[in-house]
Amino acid sequence: VQLQASGGGSVQAGGSLRLSCKVSKAILSVFSGNTKGWYRQVPGKERELVASIDLNGAINYAESVKGRFTLSRDNSKKTTYLQMNNLKPEDTAVYYCQFGVWWGQGTQVTVSS
Repeated sequence: VQLQASGGGSVQAGGSLRLSCKVSKAILSVFSGNTKGWYRQVPGKERELVASIDLNGAINYAESVKGRFTLSRDNSKKTTYLQMNNLKPEDTAVYYCQFGVWWGQGTQVTVSS
């Protein structure tokens, strides 16, 4: 299994970005049968959950992003998305996608005030 994350970048506060995480070398049943999520990490701090989706399709968000971020997935494309709106400087971090026990390489999101 390989994960390819993309979509990071630099935006001003209030802007939007959409992160994508494509899973390759996994059949559709494997994609559907694993939890998926997005985490973020800033230097000196532990990696923290941003949003996740469990095997029943229930989505959980960190309190700090509720109402601003939306996690979705397209099973046919084996891709998970994180739509991030109304971004704040405190959202600046390296964002990692997670699929089961696998992790993507991380994509930098920088929000300037």
